Amino acid sequence: MGKLFQNIKGDKVIWGVVIILTVFSILAVYSSTTTLAYRTRQGNTEYYLMKHLSILVFGFLLMYLAHKVKYIYYARISQLAMIFSVPLLLYTLLFGASINEASRWTTLPGINIMFQPSDFAKLALIMFVARMLAKRQENIKDFKSAFVPILIPILIICGLILPANFSTAALLFVTCIVLMFIGRVNLRYIAAMIGIGAVVLTLFLSFLYFSPKSSGRLGTWQNRIEHFVNGDSEENYQVEQAKIAIVNGGVIGKLPGSSMQKNFLPNPFNDFIYAIIIEEYGILGALIILLMYMILLYRGIRIVAKSPGNYGAFLAIGVTFSLVFQAMINMAVAVNLVPVTGQPLPLVSMGGTSIWFTSIAIGIILSVSKEQESGELPNEMEHATA
Repeated sequence: MGKLFQNIKGDKVIWGVVIILTVFSILAVYSSTTTLAYRTRQGNTEYYLMKHLSILVFGFLLMYLAHKVKYIYYARISQLAMIFSVPLLLYTLLFGASINEASRWTTLPGINIMFQPSDFAKLALIMFVARMLAKRQENIKDFKSAFVPILIPILIICGLILPANFSTAALLFVTCIVLMFIGRVNLRYIAAMIGIGAVVLTLFLSFLYFSPKSSGRLGTWQNRIEHFVNGDSEENYQVEQAKIAIVNGGVIGKLPGSSMQKNFLPNPFNDFIYAIIIEEYGILGALIILLMYMILLYRGIRIVAKSPGNYGAFLAIGVTFSLVFQAMINMAVAVNLVPVTGQPLPLVSMGGTSIWFTSIAIGIILSVSKEQESGELPNEMEHATA
């Protein structure tokens, strides 16, 4: 065990944040799955606990392996990942398993595990955009040779994710804009990209809100927006139950395992796990969770400031911002600041491959910080231009 800890490198504060979030995850998932266990496992509450623990352990293994890889190799990995992402997203869109009227899932052959290709594509695109920005720093202000080659893969990946998972596509699009801003892309091009995106989003939301009732995924988006805007308590059942959980929590909470709203929320262990944490651990618990993500963002920015090269900086900030932004969205949904999105709380919500891809993402951040500790200056351009 001591030898293992000696081989763990990278930002120790981030490792600490991961451990604290994991502890909250174990406690919250164990508490919030009791009703599910009685409904599907004859009251075997340990089943989902052990399943979640096994997923977390494998996630830690993936995080460890990812942080051992030199971050410069992710530039080449991103090229292969992008090649696989496009047909994978297309296949899922056409033939994927439909859950909640969205074809988000596909099954890994041989091991029969379902996963969301959008999680894989999201990480692949962030790595690829970081590579493209690093590769084109000498002519980054040019429209044809810099902006367009970066924009095209963003539009392709986000466009393929959008039909089944609007929130993930929007999150990824915003992350790429932030990366392009940090990468010194011409502000006029970024502003035009944001303007076009804002117009398209406004038209899209207006269409959903004012159009006749739709079916399928379009209808789901329409209902969520209407219920959020109108504040319809009877229809917006999940949010109302989350509000009750937050009020019940008070300042110090009802103590671990004492949540009542976990019996009424449809998915208390996933989308609304933050509300269950507030009910059981109070505002203090909520602030601790929020603080952990703020610390992660701060440490990510520190890694960027000390990064030995452009690619490491872009890679670290892109992955960090994506994780923290997703966490903010999940928490905002729980307190009814934004419509329901279906985004899990990274490293806290119960899940399978979503936890694994989050673990890999954090491992990539740690890989960049590990190179800073070593004091070596890798030849980034050799790998970024390969």
